[in-house]
Amino acid sequence: MKTPCFLQIDHGDPAAWRAELIHALCAETASIAPKHFYDALGARLFSAITELPEYYPTRTEAAIFARHGEAIAAAAAGMGGASTWVDLGAGNCEKAARLFALFGVQRYVAVDISVDYLAHALEHLQRRHPAMDLIGIGMDFSRRLVLPAQSGDGPRLIFYAGSSIGNFDPAESLRLLLQMHQAAQGGALLIGVDLAKPADILESAYDDSLGVTAAFNRNLLLHVNRLLGSDFRLDDWRHVAFFNRTASRIEMHLEANRESTVRWTGGERRFAKGQRIHTENSYKWRVADFAELLAQAGFTGTRHWTDEREWFAVFLASARRATAREPNS
Repeated sequence: MKTPCFLQIDHGDPAAWRAELIHALCAETASIAPKHFYDALGARLFSAITELPEYYPTRTEAAIFARHGEAIAAAAAGMGGASTWVDLGAGNCEKAARLFALFGVQRYVAVDISVDYLAHALEHLQRRHPAMDLIGIGMDFSRRLVLPAQSGDGPRLIFYAGSSIGNFDPAESLRLLLQMHQAAQGGALLIGVDLAKPADILESAYDDSLGVTAAFNRNLLLHVNRLLGSDFRLDDWRHVAFFNRTASRIEMHLEANRESTVRWTGGERRFAKGQRIHTENSYKWRVADFAELLAQAGFTGTRHWTDEREWFAVFLASARRATAREPNS
């Protein structure tokens, strides 16, 4: 049986993370980057969110692959195929693992912010796939996506599931898609995208009746306390989520229940009652608009599959250079 290979590309300079957090908290509109959601408890809370009846993206994407997986795999093979899969934001690796046999994956590259998070998942995965090359890469690809040589030569299929592209605004999404195009090395991109839908459905998905999403959002403050040495108190903050129709995005915030001052070594920030910290955006796309974004990033031969309600879409696009016979569709 083979052994997983682990590479930590971004070593997470604590001073740089601290400076980034302080800068964002002290801005006119305070914010905390959503990558800080995923400490150990945050990861477990998000896993629980995906099981909630209100939270449709995970099960809807899975249903698309269950219904259209063979067609998607055939289309990927028609684009030249890619036996190397690069899974961005791999988490527990299960979304990709369910598709290995269907797509004929031979090398699996799991990318997440820390290889420590990937270690258990890949060791378990290796026992299920003893002949497969498994590589874990610790990288903050939201900053820059450049894969090491150990990821393999030749075409790659870049897999970005779960509608995580929605965390980036359109300009940021285009920048990341351009880097994905380069990283695919003439292969393809397989990406999940949440689609625009009525506000009540969206808002209940991000503010569930059990309060799990609220706990996930508020846990961010406990993580920041550990990273920054700050003194956020959970009782001072409540979860707020709403659909911004103009921007076509869900916004998540933490709102101060009362006036408070948050302190850390060397600084502080006063928050008035009702003042908010912006913690996440989740953009919702129209199919035509996202297909156009893929074209701007250089992808060709774009195809997509949706569920019956057209709540979610899975896009497949080639990273080969466009030819007269490869129009976007």
